[in-house]
Amino acid sequence: MALENPAGAAPEKNEQPLAPGLYLVATPIGNLQDITLRALRVLRLADRIACEDTRQSAKLLAHFGIGTPAISLHEHNEQARTADDLLPLLVAGGRVAVISDAGTPGISDPGMLLVRAAVAAGVPVFPVPGANAGVAALVASGLATDRFTFHGFLPEKSGPRRTALERLATLAPDAGTQIFYEAPHRILDTLSDVDAVFGARARVVLARELTKVHEEFIRGTAAGVREALGSRERVRGEMVLLLEIAAASPGEAPGRSLRARVLELQRTETLSEKDALKRAAREWGLGKSEAYRELQRERAAAPARKACGDGRPGHPAPDPAPGLAPGPAPGLAPDPDGREARAGLKRESEREAVPAPPWKPAGRERL
Repeated sequence: MALENPAGAAPEKNEQPLAPGLYLVATPIGNLQDITLRALRVLRLADRIACEDTRQSAKLLAHFGIGTPAISLHEHNEQARTADDLLPLLVAGGRVAVISDAGTPGISDPGMLLVRAAVAAGVPVFPVPGANAGVAALVASGLATDRFTFHGFLPEKSGPRRTALERLATLAPDAGTQIFYEAPHRILDTLSDVDAVFGARARVVLARELTKVHEEFIRGTAAGVREALGSRERVRGEMVLLLEIAAASPGEAPGRSLRARVLELQRTETLSEKDALKRAAREWGLGKSEAYRELQRERAAAPARKACGDGRPGHPAPDPAPGLAPGPAPGLAPDPDGREARAGLKRESEREAVPAPPWKPAGRERL
């Protein structure tokens, strides 16, 4: 990109000097034309540029002819670099610009510790706005933009990642869009976890290679987006994953049992029983504990259905004895969770297997 006043040129006579303080300078996330004029001026007039990777930043600075001295500032040295080098320079009235490899410093990139130290020391902190992958993906996604939450990177391992995703299921229906960064080598596993946790409830947008030649948006369900990526020989590029999660409809359950739905999910989607129960609970609008109790009730009632008929066509349940109304026996409390039913079945089986000793008096057993 040709500039009428190259960034590396000496300051003009009437140009105002850069005020002392810490400058957080956003840099392009792919297209070098996304740099701002203010960013170029700050980088040119700063006393020092703190870079996430000096080798990567050297390409950007060389492209715009900027010769300001650079120093590394990354996750492994930020604390020491802040205390030993950058904060003393700032306190003395210096001008420090912070840049990451791409995008805005401090957003899933180094900078937060330095900013906190500068604020605590009374040093002015100036944001220099510009490119941000999360916001760029959001505005072009087609998902809700009035409310959104940025989460950074999801955990690398599947267990903690699913736990993090399951927390989102507790959010209010109007929580808006959830934004994540993800690495190419993990994206297929992450989409599998999104599908396992939310199923078709989640509208998914995957933004890839933003502002670059091969920029791409893939929209659909988690399963559909995963299928589109999985068909490729190789998945590469910087990625932003966006989710808009619809609320489950309370009581909107299929006309069959929860147990049948769990078995179906285990069979058709090779889910574990735990994951299948979580999915079914979300589909039915049930809490985890409530779904577990319902599953146990259905399991406890299964032997009775096999012996007496389960109410399906061709398997009618017998009518109650004449003069007796359906329901619990008189004087007995209802048994909503099936505990008494299960205990009774166990006692009956024990009586059938082991005869009562002759010295044992007749009558009801003590529980």
